[in-house]
Amino acid sequence: MFKMNRPFTALAVSLGLLAFLPTAPAADRYTVSANGQEVKDNKTQLVWRRCPEGMSWSVNTCAGSASYLTHQAALQQATSEAAGTGVAWRLPNVKELASIVDRSRSYPAIDTLTFPATPSSAFWSSSPDVGYADGAWSVDFSDGGVDYGGRGSSFAVRLVRASQ
Repeated sequence: MFKMNRPFTALAVSLGLLAFLPTAPAADRYTVSANGQEVKDNKTQLVWRRCPEGMSWSVNTCAGSASYLTHQAALQQATSEAAGTGVAWRLPNVKELASIVDRSRSYPAIDTLTFPATPSSAFWSSSPDVGYADGAWSVDFSDGGVDYGGRGSSFAVRLVRASQ
């Protein structure tokens, strides 16, 4: 394992090289369920649907096409999934959604071994934009940026729940 001393780390940060330093392997961060459909984030203790809504787990990847929904439809999708499965799925808040961004990657800015076939697009959060009555926060997995969108816009959806 590569270890850095403090002066090297400070120099790397000051030179903007932090993105090129090794990161912890995904195996330390995430635990994939036995059936491959869920991922537990060992850092936040949240459990994520491995595939975005509209896609399904099939032969070691997410198959199909992600659904792009308005904010209201995304909230309804989460409610419907929770009712249909008996599992407390919900739309993540913006902080939770941003926690799975991998800033060492782009297009998509997420660990693609853990979350395969993730579209490089915006995903809805449940967090409203208090400064914009018709807005809600989203995370763009092309570059990991956090932004807001009008609730009538159509973005992808990834559901989350608390671990049990």
